[in-house]
Amino acid sequence: MATLTKCRNGAVHSIALVFFFFMTNLAFAETKVFVEEYTYQASEYDSKVSCRALALEQVKRLLLEKLGTYLESETEVKNFQLTKDQIVILTAGIVAAEIVNEKWDGKTYYLKAKIAADPKDVVASINKLREDRQKTKELEETRNRANELTREVERLRKELAIAKKDQAKIARYDEAIKELSATDWFNKGLSSGISGKYQEAMEDFSKAIELDSKSTGAFVNRGVAYHHLGHYQRAIRDFDRAIELDPKLSRGYNNRGVAYGELGDHQRAIRDFDRAIELDPKDVRAYVSRGIAYRHLGDHRQAIRDYDRAIELDPKLSRGYYNRGNAYRKLGDEQKAIADLISAARLGNKNAQDYLRSQRINW
Repeated sequence: MATLTKCRNGAVHSIALVFFFFMTNLAFAETKVFVEEYTYQASEYDSKVSCRALALEQVKRLLLEKLGTYLESETEVKNFQLTKDQIVILTAGIVAAEIVNEKWDGKTYYLKAKIAADPKDVVASINKLREDRQKTKELEETRNRANELTREVERLRKELAIAKKDQAKIARYDEAIKELSATDWFNKGLSSGISGKYQEAMEDFSKAIELDSKSTGAFVNRGVAYHHLGHYQRAIRDFDRAIELDPKLSRGYNNRGVAYGELGDHQRAIRDFDRAIELDPKDVRAYVSRGIAYRHLGDHRQAIRDYDRAIELDPKLSRGYYNRGNAYRKLGDEQKAIADLISAARLGNKNAQDYLRSQRINW
């Protein structure tokens, strides 16, 4: 889903910011509650902080597995043709665990948590979220990274039981715990962002960055959160940092270009979109974003060429047809404009539908 910005002529165009947010219905008419508890036995190298991080990771895993098992039986989820693991991964970006009770006695850390959600809302959110490949990829990568770190922590525990004074292993153990905590905050940030809680998302990603200052994903996503909050300069600084960490990060350039566009610097925005497309020639969002930048500069023909490419890559891209239709209108080609607006309306574009209704044009 794209963010929306109103242009000077009153038409609404999509800005393809690469952080997929949507609002879910939070009125839990049929709330289901899932509860799990976990007790972590500390080693001599564990602190209260490390024990809590490891206990929380395990209890969240148990809760998501339980919810995933329940959802797997839902008819609508079956129609999505998702595996149990895919359901669990997507659900992690939609619901959050709430800690009910926790105790630390210096040797064990006990943690009890719950998830409360309306399964119908979760299923609807899964259906929307699975359409966003970038967000799905991030959720998969976060889960995989958490699994890797959990395995590494367990391996280091066993090795330290034998080599008790290996300072290098102790340091790596502590670092792995920090990284695991960072992935937890990162996942919270994704979940906050997906539900439209941009301030919380920004704070969550900030905590992830405090624990892992080289997290490219945390900088990109915090930048997007800043963007949604209207803090475009802060967003650009985060995109700068993400690009510095990974100079081939196409979405970093695309997102920075969108932020420059919000500040009215469309020439600089186009340079970023050019780079994003160079790195990923199939980046639909970058073509749409560049088309919008050219529209702002009055170059409607070039904008149309970018929308052509975006539609070629994604024939069901409603905002591509809508934006191209408006570009044709600017050039005075009403026949092509109406044809594109009808295509956009049939694909569910509300702005196109409203315009056609206002003109009493059937679609």
